[in-house]
Amino acid sequence: MESAGGQRGRDGGSLRRSPLDLIMNQIRRKRTASDRKPLGRFLSRDRTGIPEDREERGHGSGVVEAAEGERGAGWGRVCVFLQRLGKTGDSSSLGLSHCDLTATDLLEFATLLQFLPQLEEVDVSWNELIGGCLTALTSHLQHVGGIRALRLCSCRLSAADVAALGEALGCVPLLEILDLSWNAGVGGGALQGLLGKLPPPLRELHLVACQLTAADATALGGIVSAVSRLCVLDVSCNARLTQEADGGGFVALASSLSHAVGLATLGLQACGLRPDSLEALGGSLRCLPSVRELDLSCNKSLAGGLDRLTLHLAHLTHLESLDLHLCHLTRSDLEALIQVLPSLAALTQLDVSSNKELGGVAHQLVAALPLTQMRRLPLNSCSLNLDSFTALALAVPYLRTVDVSWCKVVGGRLSQLLDALQPTVVLELNLSSCELTTEDLLHLAAVCSRGVLSSLRTLDVSYNGSVGDAGWSALFSAGGPASLQDLDLSLRPLTSASCSAWLPALLGALPRLPALTRLAAQRWTVDSRDRQRLNRCLRKRSVLLEWDAASSSSSFEATNQESPEESRSEE
Repeated sequence: MESAGGQRGRDGGSLRRSPLDLIMNQIRRKRTASDRKPLGRFLSRDRTGIPEDREERGHGSGVVEAAEGERGAGWGRVCVFLQRLGKTGDSSSLGLSHCDLTATDLLEFATLLQFLPQLEEVDVSWNELIGGCLTALTSHLQHVGGIRALRLCSCRLSAADVAALGEALGCVPLLEILDLSWNAGVGGGALQGLLGKLPPPLRELHLVACQLTAADATALGGIVSAVSRLCVLDVSCNARLTQEADGGGFVALASSLSHAVGLATLGLQACGLRPDSLEALGGSLRCLPSVRELDLSCNKSLAGGLDRLTLHLAHLTHLESLDLHLCHLTRSDLEALIQVLPSLAALTQLDVSSNKELGGVAHQLVAALPLTQMRRLPLNSCSLNLDSFTALALAVPYLRTVDVSWCKVVGGRLSQLLDALQPTVVLELNLSSCELTTEDLLHLAAVCSRGVLSSLRTLDVSYNGSVGDAGWSALFSAGGPASLQDLDLSLRPLTSASCSAWLPALLGALPRLPALTRLAAQRWTVDSRDRQRLNRCLRKRSVLLEWDAASSSSSFEATNQESPEESRSEE
């Protein structure tokens, strides 16, 4: 929930305050005064890069002197600024995301742009305090005319910010990537400030979750028509985009897409698409043979009208990825999709997961796919029946990701999938809530020991409480693939069980899992002695350990730090 102050800022209340009031208010919101230099320092024209106070001189002089000798005093000032924020960068790329920047920080950064003539990438995303003050940055963009990527995600940009950005875009004629995602202030008409001002070389435009309206869709259509080199357009998570009664705004946007002849990626996830939206979109897709990725997922209202789009999909001869998960597809929708699949000769990824009706026709869908080139075909939450599960085994040898989570038919039949796997091919294996048995885990362990899963990076066997201790012990005793990075063994919420019987096997396996970065074992309980053993095993490793704080392991600390007592006992 936003604070009252934040809401007033959104409503335009901050516009009644003077710029100096706003800057001073931002300074007061910082944690400590020592975290930032005095305001006079930020506005100083001194280019020596030598801090005035002794503490700063002692802390940063070494960095500054080395930088001055190599790139001059200006680059030294940049280094000091980045060091204070805990960041590093180079003369061509600066990332300042998640830095808790204030308006004053933004102003100081902007004044440093004159020392970065070779800058090509700037990322100040996820700094919400700079909302309403973007002009501090845009008024200095003339110093960095070679910028090719500008990312301003989640900065609470206002309509005035977007207008200021639009006015400054002429200073960055080489801009190729612009990301304004997660800024609600971009919607509601502010997008008009970019009309006719985006540079011709622009290749990517990201406007995810910007509260775009149907009126914005019309403006966006004008933008797309004027940027002929556009390759990526992502307007996902804008549910209001199609809310006009006649869908006129989205129809205008869809029609304009025909001018983006080089469009390769189109993201329309969770945009409230309806069957009439698909009809308008389909007409433009006929003119876009270059499209390689199409995301229409999480649009539940298009159910029953997919055939209005599939009529045109055959023209996408280079389509590699099609995402239709969680669209409430009906059997007729799926049958229409199956009819066009043989025409999609370049398809390598198809996501139709979380569509319950798929279970009855999945075997037909698998038969229509170019199996030898398929790399991803998640069928989780699809109510697979026995025929569909058997058909999936035909595609498994070629898949990089195998996901049949929440499909109860897998329990007791996992060997059917595992025996179809080809060595070193699969990277992710997701088997959450499949009612796996002890025998299933024993077979999985045998497959691991044969090296079939030697390239596996993710293994999810969570929510399978019916597996006995012998199954877990066998899985870990098999050693596991050395490339495994993510392992999830969690139990269902409101359940619990002791892991004491198989924990020794896990402890023995961890040294043989050097790539492991996350271990999730929620709802498993452990006594304090075993907890200490696991802590000792994980110390000095950057393994994220997810364990229920409410369990008997509430004091389980995944700090991986060696205590003095442990150090002495090891000696």
